Amino acid sequence: MTRPYADPDAPDALAHALLDAARAAGAEAADAIVMRGVSMGIGVRAGKLEEAERAEGTDIGLRVLMGHRQACVASSDTSPATLAAMAERAVAMAREAPEDPTIGLADPDTLATDRAGTSLDLEDPDGDPDAASLQDAALACESAARDVPGISQVDQASAGFSRRSMYLAATNGFEGGYARTSHSLSCVAITGTGTGMERDYHGDARSHRADLTDPATIGRIAAERTLARAGARQPRTGRYPVLFDERIAASLIGHLTAAINGTAIARGASWLLNAMGEPVLPDGMDLIEDPHRRRVSGSRPFDAEGLATARRSIVADGRLTGWVLDLGTARKLGLASTASATRGPSGPPSPAAGNLAITLGPRSRDDLIAQMGTGLIVTSLIGSTINPTTGDYSRGASGIWVENGTPAFAVNECTIAGNLRDMLRRIIPANDARAHLSRPIPSLLVEDMTIAGT
Repeated sequence: MTRPYADPDAPDALAHALLDAARAAGAEAADAIVMRGVSMGIGVRAGKLEEAERAEGTDIGLRVLMGHRQACVASSDTSPATLAAMAERAVAMAREAPEDPTIGLADPDTLATDRAGTSLDLEDPDGDPDAASLQDAALACESAARDVPGISQVDQASAGFSRRSMYLAATNGFEGGYARTSHSLSCVAITGTGTGMERDYHGDARSHRADLTDPATIGRIAAERTLARAGARQPRTGRYPVLFDERIAASLIGHLTAAINGTAIARGASWLLNAMGEPVLPDGMDLIEDPHRRRVSGSRPFDAEGLATARRSIVADGRLTGWVLDLGTARKLGLASTASATRGPSGPPSPAAGNLAITLGPRSRDDLIAQMGTGLIVTSLIGSTINPTTGDYSRGASGIWVENGTPAFAVNECTIAGNLRDMLRRIIPANDARAHLSRPIPSLLVEDMTIAGT
């Protein structure tokens, strides 16, 4: 039954119009998602505006179910004729789709009750910044980097803003939505000339502009990191301790969560396939997912299937305690969803982990460097060769070589290798995680890895 809406282009109105169209086309069940956003980006170079971008629009997606068959369609056209055509096409596609007994909407009595997420404070209440203020911030960032002696040029300084909203409605009775904002600043500096040029960066992104690091600090840190890379050369080949800098340490935890993703587990293609209840991190270390952290980019009150999100332990005292599941993968495994469904307008839900944090260590990053003796601090990773079924790990890397517990010289063009199962069991965490990140992972020391250099 069509509802009266004061604004037929409002997200809730569009979502229900899609569901009405699906019912009229013969769908047995359906869900609809409406995503609306505006974004701006400013880039400067050599004290002048280099690029300015602005985008805004609405994307709509419809998933229809015919028994245990489903199909998804999407569009950026929200006219009534397009909505009707989308529904008819989706129903026709679903009738021809392969049958999957795990397909289906959530039971109504399992749906989230918090359907707005206002307590998460994800949307900056202040007005959107204008292009001039973004340009001023980028110029200030660039100027601070260029003022540091030894910086030959700034590749680019950028400032950006986005405001995005999501609204989900389904024939099982769920409807809800929330919005989030993002303010960002970044700077890439260069030292040296010709083939001796080296670069590094610094940046920050926050949901609220008031929390954003000031431009001068971002530019200065980018410059300092760049100068530390001057004269980079290859390290010697051998087995050494490797410290994953806080900037890239979250990638290691990302490999773990990819291995426990319900899609990989259901397919039997994971190096952690039979690891439930087994040690995967050091004894005493927990891995916690908390989707309710305020002002954090990965927070959300419900998942893409309308299920309530909640804080949970994925690893407790080093042992794996849970997979990352949406409804479909949970049904395949005979388990319950962990409310981990994500979705875009054009596809069905799929599982993904959100906010993650591990137990911090008692020592600082400098303490771990001193402990290393001789080894490598990795500040940048290049390329990736990760075997998803064995956990074999090999990546190009650059960073800082350590001698006798002291940073000695910059390195590049080397490869680090190991096996993720062994690496993650031996990680030693520092205490330098940035608390505002969706994944505040500290610097992580792995005491024995293969380094291929000269």
